Amino acid sequence: MVAELSALQQIVNAMTGLNGLPTVIVQCAVTTIYTSLGGFRISFITDNIQGAMVVGLIVLAVITVGVNTNIDRSLIDSSGFLDASLLGWQLIYILPVAIWTNDFLISGFWMRTFASKTDKDLMIGVSIATVAVTCILLLVGMTGLLAAWSGAWPGDPPQDGSIALFLLLEQLPAWVVGLVLVMVVSLSTAAFDSFQSAMVSTGSNDIFRNRLSLWWIRAAVVLIIFPVVVVALKSPDILRIYLISDLVSASSIPVLVIGLSEKCYWWRGMEVVAGGLGGLFTVFIFGTIYFGNAYDGANLLLLEGGLYANDWSVFGAFIAAPVGGLLWAMAVFALRIGFLWILSNAKGHRFDALDRPPPQNPLHVGRRDRSSEESPGDHEAVLSVKSQKGKFF
Repeated sequence: MVAELSALQQIVNAMTGLNGLPTVIVQCAVTTIYTSLGGFRISFITDNIQGAMVVGLIVLAVITVGVNTNIDRSLIDSSGFLDASLLGWQLIYILPVAIWTNDFLISGFWMRTFASKTDKDLMIGVSIATVAVTCILLLVGMTGLLAAWSGAWPGDPPQDGSIALFLLLEQLPAWVVGLVLVMVVSLSTAAFDSFQSAMVSTGSNDIFRNRLSLWWIRAAVVLIIFPVVVVALKSPDILRIYLISDLVSASSIPVLVIGLSEKCYWWRGMEVVAGGLGGLFTVFIFGTIYFGNAYDGANLLLLEGGLYANDWSVFGAFIAAPVGGLLWAMAVFALRIGFLWILSNAKGHRFDALDRPPPQNPLHVGRRDRSSEESPGDHEAVLSVKSQKGKFF
């Protein structure tokens, strides 16, 4: 949410020179109103609008950039973008780990997965989306090179590289700029309402177990938006915002997916929590050793140097997070099993911490109660879902 609002206000400021705060406030108010009234279903509708806007923006950008953008060939060699670099090789590892683990962390993806009617529909949708996103990322990614080689980036004053596409579009005719702004606001709104709906769903189902009214959850989300807006306006580096969440997911998701396997029935929530926190602590330890002081080690958790630090700090952090998380989780698992073994011996009980749980059918078949007025043929089988709660210790 912070990254989405930060990007919106930067784009509005870069393309119009106006303050992006009013646009951010209006977007937050509008999305809060219609998500409160329409729920998550309205998010599916705006996702369709978002897809149409993405296609329109890409087509518009390809045509107008191809016609109006002039490449200064002298900037191609001087930029050094086509030369091999340390960061380029590091990104071969960093980006897959960051994106793969962060996708597990985003509630919106899970909600859309569970909303699929069948596994076949899910696979078809994912396959189509993979092809579409690959094409879009290729085209949008190339605009960074075009912006640098045409002189649109870094600009005066220098702008962040994450909005290079819009710096390139800023040089186009005014009607194109206006149309791009409309598309950008529509895209940002469609993405922001998904985050809001996901927060409501997570808070209601995962935190309060559907015991609290949805309106109280929505009110809490509205309260959260205020600090989100403040942080978004104070955080101009969009990439850094995403990298911090990527570092958190890289430390917690590897230990989490172990518990998704039926073969790892002995894995508990305690290992997941300890592994996630331990992964971040390992990043701190690595940073302290690498930089030689605890202050810079703590700053590595916030990626103060950004992705373009031109050293091994970020690369090491994304290795330390998952590896450290797994090691801490294994250590906690050994301690937990050892404690339970000692406890069972001390109390004279059988040690059953590693026993496979009995298979449970999630669907329980029952029958309706029959009254005296019903005939035997009126009985109907009733399916009720039994939820199996996980164990923490």
